[in-house]
Amino acid sequence: MNLKQMYEFFIRSGIENDPRGKEEVTRILEEKNEEYKSLSDAKKKDYDLDMLTNPYADSRIIFGTGKEEIKTVMVGIDIETPELLLANQLILSGKKIDAVLGHHPKGRAFSTFHNVISMQAEINAAQGIPINIAEKLISSRMAEVGRSVSGSNHQRVYDAARLLNIPMMTAHTVADNHVESFLQTKIDSLKPRYIKDIMNFLNDIPEYKYAKSFGNGPYILCGNSKSKCGKVFVDMTGGAEGPVEMMERLACAGVGTIVGMHFSERHFKEAQKQNLNVVIAGHISSDNLGINLMLDGLEKEYGMIDFIECSGFRRFRRFRR
Repeated sequence: MNLKQMYEFFIRSGIENDPRGKEEVTRILEEKNEEYKSLSDAKKKDYDLDMLTNPYADSRIIFGTGKEEIKTVMVGIDIETPELLLANQLILSGKKIDAVLGHHPKGRAFSTFHNVISMQAEINAAQGIPINIAEKLISSRMAEVGRSVSGSNHQRVYDAARLLNIPMMTAHTVADNHVESFLQTKIDSLKPRYIKDIMNFLNDIPEYKYAKSFGNGPYILCGNSKSKCGKVFVDMTGGAEGPVEMMERLACAGVGTIVGMHFSERHFKEAQKQNLNVVIAGHISSDNLGINLMLDGLEKEYGMIDFIECSGFRRFRRFRR
């Protein structure tokens, strides 16, 4: 397996687990391809060709040709210059590292990641919110996040990888799709009556057990263990937190409980106001779960890989070869 094959697998598996459904994502990619064909030759030169096959702007090869052979990968939730220096130090001490994989986007994947937020319109519409309302709320949130990241130093981590000659990629929404799909399917099958049923389920998952050992396990943000769940919505993907106003719309659409990675204080207060139950599964632990599910698929297709854990990542395998 080379770096490009790993990248292409992550995109493919991200699409397979996309909560919008593979058919909808395929339609979006077809529209992108039609849009590209209609452009002038001059505009085609500046077009981001990855967008024709990759619907996730936050999951990219940051540095590397794509031809690098991959047998050992250093994996972390946040890969920045210190982690790349750590990788280089390990290489100098004799440890073989073929590439570094981060979860949270860096470089170009960060400068454009706000575009991924658009997928939340369809995700929320599936809960019963009219698509026209969902689109307008999400569009406003997309613009807000885009403005917030526009002034960042997007080349910093890329330059570190380039100068150290360490191939690097980030896998953000592709991993988050896995955790949302996994948890929603399991919870739907469980049919929990009370919040405590969801908590018992989460606390039995290795990634959340591990986080709990560090004092950062799942917890109930709104409601209590004896609160009845009603309709449960797992909200784990789509680049960033959605707009606060969506809380009211979800409550009106009949959602009783939201299971998420994290929510801001404004989201918390709005959820309380709307009488929603909210369970926080955990941010880094949920990122771990999504990455592990994605890496399980990678190893099933390409064989076992040596993973070096760093920056909050721990490898938990769910299969045996």
